[in-house]
Amino acid sequence: MKTKATMLTTVDNPFDPFTEWDDWRRFDEDHGYYTCEYLGRVCDFSYELSEADQEVAVLTAIADIVRFEPETY
Repeated sequence: MKTKATMLTTVDNPFDPFTEWDDWRRFDEDHGYYTCEYLGRVCDFSYELSEADQEVAVLTAIADIVRFEPETY
């Protein structure tokens, strides 16, 4: 299953994580979000999973974060 690339970001981050990664990450960390680390903590990810299952795990974690914190993400 190959889906369109998806990134998680906060509603106030003015930078595009696809094209302005360094600026995006700097803003994210300067504001105390640490979105990459947060995603890593909540994602049920394993390299033992197939590539398709890894993708599902990441997309599920992103959906959960957005569902539980829609005012932030």
